[in-house]
Formats: sequence, structure tokens, C-alpha cells
Amino acid sequence: MTPTDVSGGEDSAWSRLMAAAQRGDGASYVQLLRDITPLLRRVARRRWPGAGADAIEDVVQDVLLSLHAVRHTYSPGRPFEPWLMSILRHRLADSVRRSVRHSAREVAVDNLEDIAPAVPVPEQEDWRPDHDALHRAISDLPPAQRRAVELLKMKELSLKEAAVETGMSITALKVATHRAVKSLRAMLGRDG
Repeated sequence: MTPTDVSGGEDSAWSRLMAAAQRGDGASYVQLLRDITPLLRRVARRRWPGAGADAIEDVVQDVLLSLHAVRHTYSPGRPFEPWLMSILRHRLADSVRRSVRHSAREVAVDNLEDIAPAVPVPEQEDWRPDHDALHRAISDLPPAQRRAVELLKMKELSLKEAAVETGMSITALKVATHRAVKSLRAMLGRDG
């Protein structure tokens, strides 16, 4: 079934294909999607002339996904093309809004050095962990915090496993770990 003219034949053919697709005819649905895709591309290009090919294709795919999601709402007694164009209009508006929001946050830069001059990377030797000091600091923690660190950070148990082993709730373990890490940073002079 290849539609011939937009004025009535094409729309009635598409209406018949959609009605058949609603009744479960997969071949009719595939044919409908093949038939309407070129129209969707043409109309999207005409209505959003500044868009690139990728943006137009994204709109077409969004329309096809939307059509698939709401195909049950189409009433076979009504013209198909206005229903389809309504979906296209909404998806196109969404895409244009998304593009405008993205463009408003984007800054074009020709040379990265203009905005981020070379910053020397600190040597690895700036801070080395003192394992003995860390173990002493862990042993100075309150028992619940120490146990949480030992199980979650050192033994790398999951929260669920640590909860079973300690009898503490997952929330209590999270709080104990957070407090322990904060205390360890303070004890070791690593507040940042």
C-alpha cells in the first residue's frame, strides 16, 4: 500500500495502516513507519531550518517513539496526518527548547589556553600516607566508627554484609563511617 497524494489518498492509506497496526498487524505498522518517516524529515527540516542532520534525525526518532507509545490513542475514524503532525510539533518544540537551553550554557572557545592556562601539576610527593599514623588514628576512633571503617573500608564489605556482621542498621553504618572519615581527616591533618 503506497500512498499517492497528500490531500486524501495518502492520509486515508495511513489511517488504514494505523488501524490495522492497532489490531496487531505488524506488517502494516512497519509499512506505516516507512511511509511517514520521509515526511517527518521534510517537515522537521522546514520547521527548524538551522538544525543539523543529527538534530533532525533525533526529532524524527522522538516522533516515532512517541507515536509508538501513544498509538492506542489514535481514533481510526479521524484523519491520521493531523494527529501525526501534532506529535511532530510537540517533539520539535521540545528539541528546540533543549537546544536553546544547551546553547545558552555553552561557550565556544577556539583555544583552550585562553581560558585555562597551563597549571603545574603538584608532585606526588606532596602528601604520602603514613600507614602507621592511619592505623593509630583508626584505633583511637569510638568502637562503632572503628568497626564500620574496618568492615566497609578495609575489608570492603557491602553495607548489607557489614550490617549482618555488626547488627547495626545500614543507616547507622553510613553515619558511623561518615563520622569516622571526618574524624580521621582531622586527626591526620587532612581536613580538605
